[in-house]
Amino acid sequence: MALNKEVWVSQILEGFYPDDSFLKPVLDFSALVDNNKLHIAAAGIDPQVLINNTTYPIKVVGREDTDNEIALDKFESENTIVRRPDAIEYSYDKLESVIRQHRATLRKAVSVKAAHAFAPAEDTTDTPVLTTTGETVGKRKRLCLDDILTLKERFDDAQIPLEDRYIILQSKHVSDLLREDVKLFKDITDIRAGQPFRFAGFGFYAFPQMPAYRLTDGKLKKVAFGEETQETDLFASVAFYAKEVMKADGEIYMYYTEDDPKERGTIVGFDKRFVALPVRGKGVGAIVSASVE
Repeated sequence: MALNKEVWVSQILEGFYPDDSFLKPVLDFSALVDNNKLHIAAAGIDPQVLINNTTYPIKVVGREDTDNEIALDKFESENTIVRRPDAIEYSYDKLESVIRQHRATLRKAVSVKAAHAFAPAEDTTDTPVLTTTGETVGKRKRLCLDDILTLKERFDDAQIPLEDRYIILQSKHVSDLLREDVKLFKDITDIRAGQPFRFAGFGFYAFPQMPAYRLTDGKLKKVAFGEETQETDLFASVAFYAKEVMKADGEIYMYYTEDDPKERGTIVGFDKRFVALPVRGKGVGAIVSASVE
């Protein structure tokens, strides 16, 4: 009996973005993907709002939208040997046990890339990059509640809407906040009714593999994705406004070799196409762990 690829692929996609995934609330541009390429228009300038206007005619401002074509990244899971795949397909529990490792591997890979993409390159008015100011531990300063409040103020100054703000906390930053106020942050990664815990207008997620920043010419710059980190690089937590960042899913393809005589089983593996990016290069921020000499 031939292996049913549709069953396996649909199982990979089921629950790919759980409630505790920071990718769940962001804009989904998957409908704009064609042949694993994303076509998205870069919007022109925002129109000004006139209050109690008495001058007519109202000024007409042209808006030019630029079409951008973005190729989706390809993420590949390692192959797994499956014994008796025909029997597994008819048992949800058995199929899920095999699929789980591939789903988790792909989910982690796309999340690492997305967290790096959402992190701003450097500090600007629209993309604040702050440093932590808490107590010193080892060679760094802890993240404290005041740092989150400062980030809130920077988002306010950038006129980022109050709703749909989120912070992805690096694991050590979660510990920092727990040490500062255990009662307030004991449930910081708890999801209630599909929504994360909120403080200072931010919803909070936690993720261990966050982007790093490097002090270059007196300024903090994001380390390029895939570049080997240095001992002096600084880890960060990343903030975003959900309407200014996006994800797009493309094809998920299953490879398999049935009844391999050497392995006495069927070998399966998956490719997934995906991309995540800021929409307009604003509404994102970071809090970097400050180093202490």
